[in-house]
Amino acid sequence: MNRYATIFATFARACLVRDMTFRTNFILECVTSLGWMSMNLAFYLLVFTFTAEIGQGTGWTREPFFAFVATGLIINSIVQALFMPSAEELTEMVRTGGLDGVLVQPLDAQFLLSMHRIDFSAFANGLVGIGLLAWALKSIDRAPHFVVWLLYPLLILCGVAILYSLVIMLAAATIWMGRNQSLYDFWFYLTNFSRYPAEIYAGPWGSPLRALCTFVIPILLVVNVPARVIAQPLEGQGWGMIFAAVFAAVASLLISRIVFQLAISRYRSASS
Repeated sequence: MNRYATIFATFARACLVRDMTFRTNFILECVTSLGWMSMNLAFYLLVFTFTAEIGQGTGWTREPFFAFVATGLIINSIVQALFMPSAEELTEMVRTGGLDGVLVQPLDAQFLLSMHRIDFSAFANGLVGIGLLAWALKSIDRAPHFVVWLLYPLLILCGVAILYSLVIMLAAATIWMGRNQSLYDFWFYLTNFSRYPAEIYAGPWGSPLRALCTFVIPILLVVNVPARVIAQPLEGQGWGMIFAAVFAAVASLLISRIVFQLAISRYRSASS
């Protein structure tokens, strides 16, 4: 474990040096990311000028909802910084044969392929998310219980694990397909469902979609569970969702590992 931690620290240091070598590009990426996020926050503020709550009786008033948004920013910034850059490179590595060099290394291939590049500019949204979360919790009358502060980081990690598993499985599809340029697009479409409270998925169309994105592809558990724990009272049903999120995270990691290993076993060198 110490060996992998040292290697990851080396990757991080190299990526930071690369980003600081091109500071203007790094700053522009941060500004672009923050600009997109600011427009989304402005839209949500506009929504709350017409309504006091997202869905009647859901508890998602303005401050709790912004805690929800902040949680999503934190989770997605971690995934986009640590895993997405490496996954996007896998397509080119399969096409050019660069994957051959990875597979002969005396290290776990999944570790190397998913964590060798880090995009530090993606952490900008996460930092804003932390600030937004602090503001939202300060504005909520009810202070979170001590147990909540222990559960929240755990559930953040569960959300990251679920999204990481999806990234790995999408990247593994590249090995079968040979070329998968739509990886990031599909990722964006899929994670869009996690950007809103689960309660909005109701009715004849919404309910089946909610079931699909909770029990088949557990994308709705990623943000909804930690956000609900930190922003709303922790009740009996909340504990069930906590256990569901932990189970989904463990199951997702196991399934993604199986899918990745199966894809690697089917891989044939670009020269073969």
